[in-house]
Amino acid sequence: MDWFQAIIIGLVQGLTEFIPISSTAHIRIIPSLLGWNDPGAAVTAVTQLGTLAAVFVYFRKEVVSLSMAAWTSIIDFRSRQNWSEEQKSNTKLAWFIALGTVPIGILGLTFKHQIETDLRDLRIIGGSLIVLAILLAIAEVIAKHRRNVSEMTLVDTQIIGLAQAIALIPGASRSGVTITAGLFIGLTRPSAARFSFLLSIPAVLASGLLELKELIVMGTGNAALGTLAMATLVAGVSGYASIAFLLRWLQTRSTFLFIWYRLFLGTLILWLSAASLIR
Repeated sequence: MDWFQAIIIGLVQGLTEFIPISSTAHIRIIPSLLGWNDPGAAVTAVTQLGTLAAVFVYFRKEVVSLSMAAWTSIIDFRSRQNWSEEQKSNTKLAWFIALGTVPIGILGLTFKHQIETDLRDLRIIGGSLIVLAILLAIAEVIAKHRRNVSEMTLVDTQIIGLAQAIALIPGASRSGVTITAGLFIGLTRPSAARFSFLLSIPAVLASGLLELKELIVMGTGNAALGTLAMATLVAGVSGYASIAFLLRWLQTRSTFLFIWYRLFLGTLILWLSAASLIR
């Protein structure tokens, strides 16, 4: 990437990471349309550290509370009878997030090679966009929108955690599949989005640092690391705006705007790919 490409990649990554339209699909198709090389799964994972920083900043109070609750539960578990209701609630949520990350961790490491190569095929991305759009539409139609995050059970978190693992397929959208699962189990739209953002923290942090380490070990030059840092910074700023937008949107609106967009984009990608106009 040159500096201009880094800014565009970072902007696209940040704007599409949290909205359920698949950042990977956009990072894959936009360079193709502009005649650039595919930046690759590693660049996507590293720039997600920028969007992760956006989550930390936007939910900073919750992140601190959950981190402290998890740490206290480890070093002072015997005194749990004396914990406040807030401490108990934060501890439960913190460990639910940790346990919900297990599926994507196992499957991500197991299928790492396929994720970075075969699964970035444009036909797979287009198909994923369409299939997951249909599932999100079904969830919107049957959703009860009655529960909030504090009412979630361990089973609920594992359902959403398994859904998050589906996002390893490019085009699925991590936020899209986790919000879909949240709606299926009866969460309100804002609650589904909030848990989706918090659940992303361990997985995105681990994958981003792993890919960054591999890029450094491979001997990526300082110039390349500089443009990657620029993309990550831009992704963080635009990601923060994306979080704020989506949470405001879901307060009063459904996800059908994003569903129709996914159907359009998926169909467009499949058509362009079949016509050999993009690769």
